[in-house]
Amino acid sequence: QVQLVESGGGLVQAGGSLRLSCAASGSIFRINSMGWYRQAPGKQRELVASIPSRGNTNYADSVKGRFTISRDNAKNTVYLQMDSLKPEDTAGYYCNAEVLLTTLTTHEYWGQGTQVTVSS
Repeated sequence: QVQLVESGGGLVQAGGSLRLSCAASGSIFRINSMGWYRQAPGKQRELVASIPSRGNTNYADSVKGRFTISRDNAKNTVYLQMDSLKPEDTAGYYCNAEVLLTTLTTHEYWGQGTQVTVSS
């Protein structure tokens, strides 16, 4: 069993910053990609940013230049630094990880979500 635990959400004024963290724990052989998604009320869940175990990061156009994703492989943790926040960034933010449970078995996991609210 693998768990993803997020932290760092909250209420911030427009233009402010927040840093989200997501730590994976459990029976992990290795983690491939990790990422952050968000879902606002009445909208579909969308990819915010993703980071592979090696290679380039990927960002939604709406957050490029404002958000930075990073990871600490030794801690099985992914971070999302969010700067210059806008009211339209308000959403529930969900951590996602593609985990190798063994050399042959891969499973996708989600965190429980953390709320980010940006006031104007």
